[in-house]
Amino acid sequence: MIWYVVGIVVIAFLFDFINGFHDSANSIATIVGTRVLSPLAAVIWAAVFNFAALFTGGVAVAKAVGAGMIEQSIVDPNVILGALLGAIIWNIITWAYGIPSSSSHALIGGYAGSAVAKGGLAAILWGTKWVQTLSFIVISPLVGFLAGFTLMVICYWLFKRMSAGRADRVFRPAQLLSSALLSYSHGGNDAQKTMGIILGLLVASKAYFVNETGVLRYLYVQDFKTIPYWVEIGAYSMISLGTLFGGWRIVHTMGSRITKLRPIGGFAAETGGAIAIQLATHWGIPVSTTHTITGSIVGVGATNRLSAVRWGLAGRIVWAWILTIPASAIMAAVSYRILASLVKLP
Repeated sequence: MIWYVVGIVVIAFLFDFINGFHDSANSIATIVGTRVLSPLAAVIWAAVFNFAALFTGGVAVAKAVGAGMIEQSIVDPNVILGALLGAIIWNIITWAYGIPSSSSHALIGGYAGSAVAKGGLAAILWGTKWVQTLSFIVISPLVGFLAGFTLMVICYWLFKRMSAGRADRVFRPAQLLSSALLSYSHGGNDAQKTMGIILGLLVASKAYFVNETGVLRYLYVQDFKTIPYWVEIGAYSMISLGTLFGGWRIVHTMGSRITKLRPIGGFAAETGGAIAIQLATHWGIPVSTTHTITGSIVGVGATNRLSAVRWGLAGRIVWAWILTIPASAIMAAVSYRILASLVKLP
């Protein structure tokens, strides 16, 4: 059973890599779409700042996911693995169709579905964290929209006498900073969700490791008060590596198909998205970077005219958001049932 738990930790890090591959395109889509950086340079840039969040970010989101959403007495290795499989399957489906759905909500939906499959609705801790997480499905894109729209209006007003070519020269280096801030914000929020899942697994499995020596003793975690440093380093490393390998189809959707952007618009969209994500991270809310940056891009596009936004594609993305939690929950519930029949836990 010890090696079963170790294997699940590895799969959790694999999810984190897929999260980086799938979601971190959000960090670089605008800077690629405005042609400030090439795709290769952009993914390296984003990966560096994803990892940088390790050194200054908190752990409030990790603790919220690990201990604030599911009744801990229900959690066991099969529940965690079922959650991860549900989220991974949904991520692969949406990646295959180039739809920027939320890896964060796929993981949370998977966790809920797997837990309910074992313990019924009593497995859900209906409280503040669920209210915040579900409400931010709507709030985060709205905050992103308002921030992107407002920043774009301010930039237009401040630089209204400047020619378009000169404005591009000013905002190309500025967009490097805004893209770095967005990547840093993404790493600081998204890597913590995987940390929270691993923390929940290790606390639930602590009896297996209490008498272990050598390397395995580091998998013993008494409670949710502290997160092992190796979990933090592993989570930030994997999401950064995922970013490095990139999700090119989703980059194309986010960077140019929703609305056409220039460097000034890219700067406003990235800065607006980063502000919204940083606020959520500060409050320990596992928010979706996909929702937030999409809302911000739409807000920037709407400052030109509403027809500048391709609402048909934006609507398709919204449907993916609505479906993510229930779809991943169903896939995770099925995965848990299969695992429970195959793996008998002591």
